[in-house]
Amino acid sequence: MRAMSIAATGMLAQQTNVEVIANNLANMNTTAYKSQRAEFQDLLYQNIERPGAASADTGAVLPSGIQIGVGVRTAATYRLTAQGNLASTGNPYDLAINGKGYFHVMMPDSTDAYTRAGTFSLSPDGQIVTEKGYVVVPGIAIPQDAISVTINAVGQVQALVAGSNTPQTLGQLELARFPNDAGLQAIGDNLFTESPASGAVLTGLPGSPGYGTLQQGFVETSNVNAVQEITDLITAQRAYEMNSKIISAADEMLQITSKMS
Repeated sequence: MRAMSIAATGMLAQQTNVEVIANNLANMNTTAYKSQRAEFQDLLYQNIERPGAASADTGAVLPSGIQIGVGVRTAATYRLTAQGNLASTGNPYDLAINGKGYFHVMMPDSTDAYTRAGTFSLSPDGQIVTEKGYVVVPGIAIPQDAISVTINAVGQVQALVAGSNTPQTLGQLELARFPNDAGLQAIGDNLFTESPASGAVLTGLPGSPGYGTLQQGFVETSNVNAVQEITDLITAQRAYEMNSKIISAADEMLQITSKMS
């Protein structure tokens, strides 16, 4: 009976759906987290009578035929890149991107990674680094005698040092963009890497066309919509239950068939 295997694929699909929703809710308070959505596709169809096949010698054709689907599968987990809210932190090294773009991060093995989580601080050498200690490219160092540090909307990093009334420019932050943000490879720790699906990285100054601006002392919050996630969770749970009932019904039908003499 096809119904049992079809319903089993539905249960597996909804299990994946619940896992995606659970991960979204678990990261409700993760800085700059982008929620994901499970996408599904129907599987191949078995043609009992193919649509358009001849139904008589007169040339008449079947208008619809008989096609039986064999279930559903998870096609993708699509990342929603909508902007999260900006929350004030009071930390002068925290940065939020208002618009499109990613910060460029240098990993310990010298590979490139990208993030929107601007929870930055200083390394023992005075460089601006992520909370894991990874250097934020281009590796701007803050003097030890700096009284205040300013990072403006276009990414210029300036510091006022002791004994001077004029801020000195220490460096320029750039932002990275990709043709397909949803194709980036998530590696954890709020980091992404380039992939064949994302396309090649494009860099530019904050505030230039196609790039967001920076806001010092703020971080971007998660874009998870808790109400929508709970609604989706209830829908997925009900779909899982209905598929399980199909298996129970099919099993009862098979038992009736087996008892026929």
